Amino acid sequence: MNNRMYLSLAIPLTISTMSTPLLGAVDTAVVGKLSDPAYIGGVAVGTIIFNTMYWLFGFLRVSTSAFAAQAEGARDDKQSLMALIRPFFIAAIIGLLFIVIQKPILNVSLGAIGPESNVSSFAADYFSIRIWGAPFALLNYVILGWLIGKSRIKTSLFIQVFMNVINIILCLVFVNGFSWSVSGVAAASLISEIAAFFLGLWVIRKAVIIPDAFSFREAFDHASLKKMMVVNRDLFIRTICLITVFNLFTAKGATFGTETLAANAVLIQIHYLMAYCFDGFANASSLLIGRAIGSRDIHLYKKTLSLSARWGLYASFILAGSYYLFSDKVILLFTNIPGVIDLAHEYGLWIVLFPFTAFIGLIFYGVFTGATEAVPVRNSMLLALLAFLCVQFMAVPHHGNHGLWLAFLAFSLGRSLFLALYIPRLNRKVTELMDEDSLLKTPSFN
Repeated sequence: MNNRMYLSLAIPLTISTMSTPLLGAVDTAVVGKLSDPAYIGGVAVGTIIFNTMYWLFGFLRVSTSAFAAQAEGARDDKQSLMALIRPFFIAAIIGLLFIVIQKPILNVSLGAIGPESNVSSFAADYFSIRIWGAPFALLNYVILGWLIGKSRIKTSLFIQVFMNVINIILCLVFVNGFSWSVSGVAAASLISEIAAFFLGLWVIRKAVIIPDAFSFREAFDHASLKKMMVVNRDLFIRTICLITVFNLFTAKGATFGTETLAANAVLIQIHYLMAYCFDGFANASSLLIGRAIGSRDIHLYKKTLSLSARWGLYASFILAGSYYLFSDKVILLFTNIPGVIDLAHEYGLWIVLFPFTAFIGLIFYGVFTGATEAVPVRNSMLLALLAFLCVQFMAVPHHGNHGLWLAFLAFSLGRSLFLALYIPRLNRKVTELMDEDSLLKTPSFN
């Protein structure tokens, strides 16, 4: 394993994961060209609601990728198939449940965020259309996670690019051509998610290997299901912490007025692009760590740790420098409303600092999930959430929206520092696992 091999995984995965926030980013950018900032505010609130719903179950992709990678490293076709079937059924059930309880979800969400009435109306329009894609969106998580775990990076990239190209084209047609505004961007997202699902289903049908003597009952045996659910439970709690921060951030930003809410929405979308760039490196690290543990390769494990830290730092300089140099052009991609642009520039320095505070937490998240060690991830996020709450409580009354951004960076730094404290413990656990396996394979001469 060297830099070139690591980047051969990380770069395609970065492109793939960066396409994920484009559904929200494209929606925000298209309505940002309309005259009323309430459009961009409505889509921002609607996007937050869907991020809340989907991120809660983001473990469907993360854990699927980790278990599939470990099965791939062990060359176990049966466990590889199990890693697909178990979360597939869970995703379908959860997605259908979202549709059934859509009205309570919308009412509770709008009540919690508390946007102005015109923003709330547009958010409701966006939600009522896009909600019908919930089962397909969650099933896409499972499909993409499994393909990544199987090292089918180009295939997963193609599916996501396919989804986003359709979304971009339909957004432009529905909004600029048919003047459907917020309803148009929601319909475009819905159609693109459904199309991506059917493409993914066709792909995995070709890729799945069904072993001899396979039974669906094996996919739901108690021990294996318990292991998956324990990992998913901790990742679920981690995601609750993440969503809590973003929802509190959006709700507090809404109290500063529609233009500040819109400016924060633009900057958060830019933050998403940076975060998902790091997530590409995290996926590469997760894949390699899972493969190392499945094949009991301690050298691959240690080299992955080193490359993860090195390229995380390099990426931080690249992302921060790029935004610092080209912030004018980047912001104009999302909105041409003068007041929103001015506010986005005023708070833009926080986005420059974000990569340096967050890269360890974002990339080493992949290291821990690849090892299916989710407890440290959970604990570090709980502590980071506490840091956010403390800084927000102290800073916002005195510094307004700048204080809010300071709290967000405190959260990002906290998730990095608290997770880094667990790395020595992970090293010991992995080393002991591989040493034990080595002893079991050593022939006895007694």
